[in-house]
Parts: sequence; C-alpha cells; structure tokens
Amino acid sequence: MNQGDIWLVNLSPTVGAEITKTRPCVIISSNEIGILPLKVIAPITDYKPHYNSVPWMVELSPDDVNNLSKRSVIDLFQLRSVSQIRLIRSFGKVTDMEFQKIMDAIKIVFGIY
Repeated sequence: MNQGDIWLVNLSPTVGAEITKTRPCVIISSNEIGILPLKVIAPITDYKPHYNSVPWMVELSPDDVNNLSKRSVIDLFQLRSVSQIRLIRSFGKVTDMEFQKIMDAIKIVFGIY
C-alpha cells in the first residue's frame, strides 16, 4: 500500500454528497506516514465531459499501469482518510506525471499557491 497505488476501496457507508460504493481509489498519503493503520485516498469515478472545467478532477485514461477499464477521473475534492481494512485489493498505479497533477489539484482544493 504505497503512495500512487490504486486500490479497490469500500467507501460505504457515507453521508450526504460523499462519494460512495466500492470503487478504485488512489493512495495519496506519504509512505513515511505508515504508523497508523489509515490511508488518505482519493476516489476514482467515471469521466464526464463537464469535468474538463473542474480543476480538482484529474483525468486517467485506461492502460496497463492503472488497469482501469474506462476513461475516469480522480476526484481530489473527495479526499478522505480511511482504515486500511477498507482497502480490498491492489488495482494498479498512477504514473509520476499523473501524481504531479494530483498534487497540483490538491493545492487548488486547499488554496495553496
């Protein structure tokens, strides 16, 4: 379970507008913060054309590295800390370039310029 890995994660139960279901998620938390049995993750959801104008969505095209089956986006506005028990199985990983885009989107979400 390393930073940049994609895992299938059980996000239920949720409340309100939180993203739900069991879905692929990217591990965002640093590998050096491994003391607690928690991971900071960002969920992956289906791509929709209007996400092109949403700065906290990072697009992923399916390939042999991420093992996704369709065009998707990482929703960096839905970051959350989850118990490692919620992580079901390893799925794939993002590239270094994609992870840099993730970090840039997180800066936008938190207003870090």
